[in-house]
Amino acid sequence: MSVVIKLENLSKRYRLGSISRSMLYEDMQRFWAKLRKKEDPLAWVGVGPSEQSGETREIWALKDVNLEIRDGEVLGIIGRNGSGKSTLLKILSKITAPTSGRALVKGRVASLLEVGTGFHMELTGRENIYINGMILGMAKDEIDGRFDEIVEFSGVEKFIDTPIKRYSSGMLVRLAFAVAAHLEPEILIVDEVLAVGDSAFQRKCLNRMNTVAREGRTILFVSHQAAAVENICRRGVVLESGQLKFDGTQSEAISYYASTFTQRSGCLRDRADRRGNGDLRVQAIEFRDSQQRVVTTAHAGEDLDIHLYFENATPHLARPSLYVQLHVKSDLDIPIFTQSNIYTGDSFAANLPERGALVCRLRRLPLPSALFRLSYTVASAPTGGVVLDALESAAEMHVEGGDFFGSGLLPPIHQGVALVDGQWRLELDATEPGKSPPTNVLVTS
Repeated sequence: MSVVIKLENLSKRYRLGSISRSMLYEDMQRFWAKLRKKEDPLAWVGVGPSEQSGETREIWALKDVNLEIRDGEVLGIIGRNGSGKSTLLKILSKITAPTSGRALVKGRVASLLEVGTGFHMELTGRENIYINGMILGMAKDEIDGRFDEIVEFSGVEKFIDTPIKRYSSGMLVRLAFAVAAHLEPEILIVDEVLAVGDSAFQRKCLNRMNTVAREGRTILFVSHQAAAVENICRRGVVLESGQLKFDGTQSEAISYYASTFTQRSGCLRDRADRRGNGDLRVQAIEFRDSQQRVVTTAHAGEDLDIHLYFENATPHLARPSLYVQLHVKSDLDIPIFTQSNIYTGDSFAANLPERGALVCRLRRLPLPSALFRLSYTVASAPTGGVVLDALESAAEMHVEGGDFFGSGLLPPIHQGVALVDGQWRLELDATEPGKSPPTNVLVTS
């Protein structure tokens, strides 16, 4: 396979604050401040060097990135917010130019980066389809042959002759993806913009990208959903602070990315905001996967063991019971669920050792991609007992994607804070509520 994208020491620098220092009124402000021996009045917005620190207010969105992508590869680009993913895609899409280095692209590129990118808001949906096709170098009869398929996929048939400035963001994304994916580009670039759509639209997009991949075209796909990257891509790269940190298979890239999260609340020895008499204290919290590997990021649909490592100041004391409760809250402090050994009927030995771990296994973790906070309580009884140790926000739990439903799709956190396993079916003989269960049932999967 030939190389269709080649990045050579690719770098992009942005200056924070003002775009230019050449405006006359800015120069006069600085000159007047200097005469009065005052600080630069524009330094706080990052215009040029700071007189006090001597540092230039600049940021390198990309720094010396080297990468080759071959014809027909499906590449997942993974990284945290601000890692340089979108900047890289904008350079490849010719939206912005690199500060240094080169980006060599061979072939027609269709990009879906931000809502409305490449569209003229005053023109209709129909007109934008033809304009985008012509930009890709397609003849009118080629676009005619794809037009009905594009409109049907987008679901905006009623509004195809309406100026797209009147479209909702969802309608705009649907039309933009339909155009990008159906006008036969040789390279398809898709950013996280698909998260704007609903679950049904996401499934259509993923299926379409799988079709494009099978046709042998090159895809660059950016997503925070590990399940989608795992399902579509065969290769993955990880960007961190503008630098390429990892290049391998998509599964290896996802694992590497997950390992980069640091658990800030792992050691709890110095926390002074805990409650309890101190007879038993949790000193650290650790997360392990089903293979008992220590992880800093959990995945939806996979088993997760939460280890509460404790020190017992009274190992000689025999307690009739021990009550342990875990509270999981969202990053906005909204309660999600509570788990306790009381609910499961699990009991601990009357005499706890001097050191050990209380372990709770969460089966098929039912959480979407987000940051969650973990609190705990250890007491001698469910209610009215003596609290031995309790701590709010004792640890952070990062959940990054996963394949809870087995379809490669997960709803975003704004659609719900929990995942529920279920199955749908069609009852062919159901005519009204209250009747006997039908015998003719079609089960779908």
